[in-house]
Amino acid sequence: NETGSRYSKDSLEAEKRRDSEKSGVRLSTQMRRAVNPNHSLRCCAMRCHPSCRHCLSAAEGTVLLGPCRTIRIYIHMCLLWEQGRQITMIRGSQEISALKTDSRGYLVRNQWSRTSRSPSTKAPSVDETRSKTASLKLPNSSATSGTSSTSLSQQELPQQLMAQPSPPTPPTPPKPPNPSPATPPEIQPKTGSRRSSKMYENPEAWAHGIVRGIRDSRDTQSREYPRTPPTEWKSYAQRRALYPSQLDHDCVTDLPRRREEEEDEDEAYWASVRTLYEKTASCSRPKPPKPKDAITIAVSSRALFNMVDDRKIYEEEGLEKYMEYQLTNENVILTPGPAFRFVKALQHVNTRLRELYPDEQDLFDIVLMTNNHAQVGVRLINSVNHYGLLIDRFCLTGGKSPIGYLKAYLTNLYLSADSEKVQEAIQEGIASATMFDGAKDIAYCDTQLRVAFDGDAVLFSDESEHIAKDHGLDKFFQHETLFENKPLAQGPLKGFLEDLGRLQKKFYAKDERLLCPIRTYLVTARSAASSGARVLKTLRRWGLEIDEALFLAGAPKGPILVKIRPHIFFDDQMFHIQGAQKFGTITAHVPYGINQKTNN
Repeated sequence: NETGSRYSKDSLEAEKRRDSEKSGVRLSTQMRRAVNPNHSLRCCAMRCHPSCRHCLSAAEGTVLLGPCRTIRIYIHMCLLWEQGRQITMIRGSQEISALKTDSRGYLVRNQWSRTSRSPSTKAPSVDETRSKTASLKLPNSSATSGTSSTSLSQQELPQQLMAQPSPPTPPTPPKPPNPSPATPPEIQPKTGSRRSSKMYENPEAWAHGIVRGIRDSRDTQSREYPRTPPTEWKSYAQRRALYPSQLDHDCVTDLPRRREEEEDEDEAYWASVRTLYEKTASCSRPKPPKPKDAITIAVSSRALFNMVDDRKIYEEEGLEKYMEYQLTNENVILTPGPAFRFVKALQHVNTRLRELYPDEQDLFDIVLMTNNHAQVGVRLINSVNHYGLLIDRFCLTGGKSPIGYLKAYLTNLYLSADSEKVQEAIQEGIASATMFDGAKDIAYCDTQLRVAFDGDAVLFSDESEHIAKDHGLDKFFQHETLFENKPLAQGPLKGFLEDLGRLQKKFYAKDERLLCPIRTYLVTARSAASSGARVLKTLRRWGLEIDEALFLAGAPKGPILVKIRPHIFFDDQMFHIQGAQKFGTITAHVPYGINQKTNN
């Protein structure tokens, strides 16, 4: 106030009453405004405190845990400062009522001596200092209060602070006996100025210094944080769902949409990876079946691939030259052999079975059985992979006969180009045949495995062959008519026909009879009228079905086999084998029965 200004006593008393009545209301209003969650705070009010998502969420009222510690301390200090200012104003108004007035109702000037600028010999007490502050600012108390309320209302707090108790009013310290008591920190004047304390000059920096001191003391203290046991560990998605306070308001409102976008992106990513995985040849390779459940077909390297030239080098130049030739040409792909199309047809049956029965183990399992050296295996592997053959098991015996490994591999059928090894396998009780390629190239069906069998000494025993050779055809016909209802004994390929029939029934169970990828044929020189009934009744007694039965009554089989175009035709007589070869049929000779003496 200007020196010499005078005020009416009535106006001062009215101002005093209004301030005393509204002081509590003004303070509570300011506190309510401070905790109103609908303010427009977009960054922390603290200087040098960057805007964080935690405080931003607190500004929008979306955080359950409240604002961060820094902004909470700052707001608490502002409330304490406002409370002290209101109390100072109230006490200053009470002291004014005790002042003397003249006859016109104005205050006498010398009554302001305690708050005058002249220095006093006595140090002012705490009450005197507060009275001085209130007296100097009394005329503008309303404006000051309004300004403070406005400034605080612009820094509103989250709604959760409403439940917290308001900070207690600091008690007024009693007058100490010391003639020069210390002034409280919030109103301690700076040397050389009246009202230039740190709080009045820059309250934000003052509060920030206090916060920094608290933070430094907190950091110096050693804390022991409780360890979370591994059983309570949570994934990132679970922690993000439990603690949404780490997200700002925009993230919270768009959280469902963003989660859907992330899920769509993940799904698209894994779909692309799955497609790439399936297109890769090494990854799309199906898992081989278990040997104990599979139908094992052992094939020699000379039966699977055409190795006629390689065989000549071995016979004419010896083993060392043969191995050197194989190492030099290990990247040269071998051409298909007589058993190649048969193996491809077996793989097609496996594919169809896996489509109908994904977990099926009763499948064909191909094993490459050869007496070649291990160094030759690289060329064989390159050729197998080149043609896409699913052959995972190899047996390279290095010159030793592989017949001893056939039973260890649980072999059901052995196909080779070496007749001596086939004869050894027949003697071991393993179904075997010597493969011969056709003299002509003919087209074969790629979607159906076609297997043709001869009857006697192949599917059945050779007992009828003995009667025909020893007593002639008339005795043979009489014998067959007499024993028509007596089943024939089984031959070496009876087990393989049973395996084919078992797989056929799996397709029949899925109503795939007309689309079954397996078809069997019986091509025999028997006469249907005289000896055909016993053959069909024997198959019925065994529980086997044959798709087509062709009784030729001694006619050549070659022209019939050309129409069938089987992937393999089993017969025990070389006469029929050679006749079928001329027409391009792939044949397999079964060295079993009395006719082998004639063949030799």
